[in-house]
Amino acid sequence: MAHEGRKVTLDHGVYAQSRLSADLPSDVASACYARVDAMARKLRLGDSSRNLDQLRADVFADLLLGNDPGVQVPQSAAMVYLHMPIDTALSMSETGASIDGIGPVPAAYAREIMTDPKSIWRKVLCDPATGNPVDLGRTSYRPNSTIRKLVEARDRMCVVPWCRRPARHCDFDHQKQWAKDGGSTSTANAAPRCRKHHGLKNAPGWIHHYDPIHGTSSITTPLGVTYETERETVLPPRSSPTDSASELDPPPF
Repeated sequence: MAHEGRKVTLDHGVYAQSRLSADLPSDVASACYARVDAMARKLRLGDSSRNLDQLRADVFADLLLGNDPGVQVPQSAAMVYLHMPIDTALSMSETGASIDGIGPVPAAYAREIMTDPKSIWRKVLCDPATGNPVDLGRTSYRPNSTIRKLVEARDRMCVVPWCRRPARHCDFDHQKQWAKDGGSTSTANAAPRCRKHHGLKNAPGWIHHYDPIHGTSSITTPLGVTYETERETVLPPRSSPTDSASELDPPPF
């Protein structure tokens, strides 16, 4: 019913400004926004007179009107990441599917995306004890690309507690600085940070901490307020046989 209700609406507001909005499937809307955002960011490199919000609005209008936005981006700029357990993909389960930056989606909808002829499959092996990715398979030869993809799949979003920008649109940040502190370019020293929060990391008065292994993140503002969060796993951790036995057979008192 929700899919059948998709539509485009126009609401006229004050100051000769109006809002044009569309109700679309989440994967389509995310792909549209990703492409507009990528084009705006590329234009931003040579245009300092408009901020990113203004550039996105102008690119959006140019695309709809058939005008040339003045920039081209690769097809990968409109990619949407869908995570789905293998048992859900095989219709053995109806849980566990989610889209980065959006959250859980119905399994049937996830399988529709998966079976689209234009979809690209990528194997992500996860540790059953923690639910975190451990291997992406041989999908890329260059190590830098593999490391980036693994960090994107693991962290999913910017590690700043209140930011939900998808990791694929974030900078690859060395937790321990590469040049100054000799930090390595590895998954154990990496975190995705959006461009804004990447620049804020070393600003005076801000204290950042992120543990890539355990997925805990905290940030303290110049006012002394601390915000904390914990990374969402790609798959829910499975309890060990020992845990299950202890739950079923509690010790006598």
